[in-house]
Amino acid sequence: MTTASDTTPLLELHGITKSFGSVQALDDVEFEVRSGEVMALVGDNGAGKSTLIKCVAGTHAPDGGEILVDGEVVHIHGPKAAAKLGIEVVYQDLALCDNLDVVQNMYLGRESHDVFHRLNEPVMEAKTAETMKSLAVTTIRSIRQPVATLSGGQRQSVAVARAVMWNSRLVILDEPTAALGVAQTQQVLELVKRLAHQGLAVVLISHNLHDIFEVADRITVLRLGRNVAVYDRYATTQQEVVQAITAGVPTKVAGIPSTNPDLEPA
Repeated sequence: MTTASDTTPLLELHGITKSFGSVQALDDVEFEVRSGEVMALVGDNGAGKSTLIKCVAGTHAPDGGEILVDGEVVHIHGPKAAAKLGIEVVYQDLALCDNLDVVQNMYLGRESHDVFHRLNEPVMEAKTAETMKSLAVTTIRSIRQPVATLSGGQRQSVAVARAVMWNSRLVILDEPTAALGVAQTQQVLELVKRLAHQGLAVVLISHNLHDIFEVADRITVLRLGRNVAVYDRYATTQQEVVQAITAGVPTKVAGIPSTNPDLEPA
């Protein structure tokens, strides 16, 4: 995977804050990901990972801070606005319809029609097959088989393929290997690698550090809604990341005067 550190990040978040009533979910969070890079986003439950991603996806509007795409400030008012910027999210529940086949799921809500407003089945089939081939998804017997007949790994492949089919530049994967077996997990991880090799930016949210250390280039750690650190996967260890997740020192945590011993007054 390539990480062009001398180029402008595809996505940058600066000073992102978000609260729900009295609960401060995010406080002054910084985040970035570059094209061709897999950036892992990790943290314990309640660290703010899902809230941060929903701010990027347009589900939540941040209370403060800036979102930049290609170095320019953008305002993402909803999922459609995020999609226009090339941002697609594959949530943990995948949002697939079991009673529909692969092609129908790939085009769900974005169906192609001919001049008589009939479904353009040949075009949709061809584009689906082309996308699956480009991602080297070879385990699905037919793109016309119902999603209900697919394995967990195959379903994840369909969800990812649907995300990248619409000229996506950034794909966010929320726990893509949760509840998958060993073989299916490896299949999904290989798919993640291929996305980065094709030049897409990938954000990987996962509690499985083994998976993260297999595919990620960098790792961002959140704790209590704040940044703890950003690690280069090749220059850190799982033990160091676990320490940051469980006992790392976030800065300026809401409601805590000082959480860094080095900043305590003498």
